[in-house]
Amino acid sequence: MPETLAPDIENEQRAAGASVGAAPRRPRPRIETLADLIFGLSLSIGSLALLVSPPVSEDEINRHVVAFGFTFLILITAWLIYTTYMSVLPIETKSVTLLNVVLLLLVAVIPYLLNTVEVVNPTLTPEEAARVSDYSSTLFTLNLSGIMLILGAFAHVLSIEEKGLVAPEIVRLFRNGRNRLAILAALNTIAIAPAFWEVTVAGIQARILWWSLPLLSYWIGRAVRPESRTYRLKP
Repeated sequence: MPETLAPDIENEQRAAGASVGAAPRRPRPRIETLADLIFGLSLSIGSLALLVSPPVSEDEINRHVVAFGFTFLILITAWLIYTTYMSVLPIETKSVTLLNVVLLLLVAVIPYLLNTVEVVNPTLTPEEAARVSDYSSTLFTLNLSGIMLILGAFAHVLSIEEKGLVAPEIVRLFRNGRNRLAILAALNTIAIAPAFWEVTVAGIQARILWWSLPLLSYWIGRAVRPESRTYRLKP
């Protein structure tokens, strides 16, 4: 019997990506499946929200498409980082489970907050609409910072050598990821200052442009040094 099972075990390990410098994979717990569903629903809700207020001009169509594209990039980037961490992070602990629940709550409200910034309620005066957009954008700024802090907490757990959750060769990558997310969260939080909403660049509030920092950090880093974002060493 042992001789019969051995090849199957080896095949499973190869399929799971167990190799030098790569963290071992494990079966996906239910909360990860739920996370995929919530990320997907957030993307769908973001597009459906735009259908509620049909555009009245070409400029409005362009703004809605750009707004949805930005929402898509925020969600897909967070999902890529999240799934990378969850593929090796044990989720049975209470603290990790709690962080997952809070993270999914923050992800779920992203479309609502961004839609409130983009779509103006026609019943409001310009001053009231500006005040609502300002408040909503402030909440989204804090929301985005919270997401990065939670992802950084996951990276911190994985970076603790004593836990032995990842191969020693890639512990440094997770430490760098933790530090990078913490710095980005701090920089992003600065944008709640009123000046970031009052100052505009090409007609766009500086606060909205500031939200691009995490996206630029991830995608440029992934292009220049892929292992720093995928947490996999080259063979």
